[in-house]
Amino acid sequence: MGKFRQISTFVEVVARGSLSAAARAEGIAPAMIGRRLDALESRLGVKLLQRTTRRLVLTDEGAAFLDDCQRILAEFEAAEAAAAERSVRATGHLLVSAPAGFGRQHVAPLLPSFLAEHRDVTVNLNLTDRLVDVVGEGVDVAIRIASLTDSTLVGTKLADNHRVVVGAPAYLKRHGAPRVLADLAKHNCLAISSEGSQRGWTFLDKGKPVALKVGGNMECNDGAVLHAWALAGKGLAWRSMWEVGAQIATGELCTVLDEFAAPGNDIYAVFAQRQHLPLRIRAFVDFLRRSYAQPEYWQVR
Repeated sequence: MGKFRQISTFVEVVARGSLSAAARAEGIAPAMIGRRLDALESRLGVKLLQRTTRRLVLTDEGAAFLDDCQRILAEFEAAEAAAAERSVRATGHLLVSAPAGFGRQHVAPLLPSFLAEHRDVTVNLNLTDRLVDVVGEGVDVAIRIASLTDSTLVGTKLADNHRVVVGAPAYLKRHGAPRVLADLAKHNCLAISSEGSQRGWTFLDKGKPVALKVGGNMECNDGAVLHAWALAGKGLAWRSMWEVGAQIATGELCTVLDEFAAPGNDIYAVFAQRQHLPLRIRAFVDFLRRSYAQPEYWQVR
């Protein structure tokens, strides 16, 4: 800061023609201006100004240095103006990470509308079911369907979500609807598997969480496949409302065991803690939240 102030003082003195005029513009004593110029010349080891009581004359070194200083100050002002403009207009590149299924269905289709509103923003959407390292991988926004536990990140809730057991009307007509959790043992449950081990379905029974291992004749590690099998009437599936809400609204799927539904598994946007969050990140998160807040949104996708 001291070096920059010396340079700006030098330029101001030359522009105003005297130390006293520069001092009045800054609201300080002329002696302070003189000390800054002395310190600048001492640091550089050259004489920049020949000073008398009546006039200031630039030396050859001073004239050359003045050109450089004016250019530096102009570039600094331009950089400040650009930064200020970014605070009111979203610009730059966004790296967004989202779970594969959710991203295909509820992030990718919204990007064209977001970019139409913010034409100076570009987006790279990375779809993966791996838990990405937001800070280490330089991710600007990560969409997660789970509670935020990492204290190094900031999270904002985008939408409510919970999981339900669903089946096609044809399947329920053939096999009947389960009434209690124990009835699942009699049904073909389409389970998701991970690395060869089956995941349980989670419910609330008398206020306590219960994880049930279910069985059936088909398993898959891709939730979209289970969704398709359920629509085809092959069995019951435990899916998120973001995935099956539209089919429930149209009657293609029916929910069962609603009174045992597990606590919310809500949708969050998470990002690294920053004191001044870039407008492009804030604009993108706000855009998703507004989109998801529309009641009809989840019924048409």
